[in-house]
Amino acid sequence: MNKTNQYSLLDLFSGCGGLSYGFQQAGFEVIAGIDNWKDALATFQKNHPTSQGILMDLAVASSSKISQQINKSIDVIVGGPPCQGFSISGKRNPDDPRNLLYKSFLRVIDYFQPKAIVMENVPNMVSMAQGRIREQILTDLGRLGYQVQYKILLASDYGVPQNRRRVIFVGVPKNYEFNFPIGDFTENKITCSQAMNDLPEESMTDGEPYPINPLSSYQKLMRIGSDQVYNHQITKHSQKTINTIAMVPDGGNYKDLPKHLQGTRKVNIAWTRYSSQKPSAA
Repeated sequence: MNKTNQYSLLDLFSGCGGLSYGFQQAGFEVIAGIDNWKDALATFQKNHPTSQGILMDLAVASSSKISQQINKSIDVIVGGPPCQGFSISGKRNPDDPRNLLYKSFLRVIDYFQPKAIVMENVPNMVSMAQGRIREQILTDLGRLGYQVQYKILLASDYGVPQNRRRVIFVGVPKNYEFNFPIGDFTENKITCSQAMNDLPEESMTDGEPYPINPLSSYQKLMRIGSDQVYNHQITKHSQKTINTIAMVPDGGNYKDLPKHLQGTRKVNIAWTRYSSQKPSAA
């Protein structure tokens, strides 16, 4: 994309900027990311050095204040409103006030009138409260002039070595046709081994060079712009725990342990060993 033709983008509930980083890689100009978590914004700023990281509570901030701070027109708005109220790991209470934070997202959209919007959340949002939340989102975006498509996508279908699912809502003008792209990796997913087998079993000091050359095309891709290793610290287990883990085969779990060891953790997933020949679990 020619720089003079870049679309400007605003990331709401940005966190560390993962969603907008993907758009940046696709050629979009990330103007700003807004979040009320200071530490996450510090990472956002690292990922987007030419963008603004704005510390702001979107539940109460006015759209005009946001506009004054960024002082630019916005073509695309993206975001992932907090999802604790929707997640199957939470209480799934449809009256949880966090479920309504997407209204702040809609309010900013109404003010800026972008050419397109993208919202992501946990898949359970689609079925939560017998689908009422999903239908409310579609209705609200429709009232703002957008036709909306939504789909639950699996990250491993698109080359990410993790079976992570997210529902993606895309809103575009009503005279524009949008179709979700089909993943290129549905039949040939990136495995845990292809992602990580260039890393040693022992911890590394931050900033050390990679100990070996990349062993897969995925590793080559991930090393673009980076020839040093960071955050590679192994967990310090007791010898008893190490001996127990060693009994679990590649891709196995607590059921592979002797009966007297199967109940030694309150959460059974603690003894799960992800298959090196598959993507990681979510």
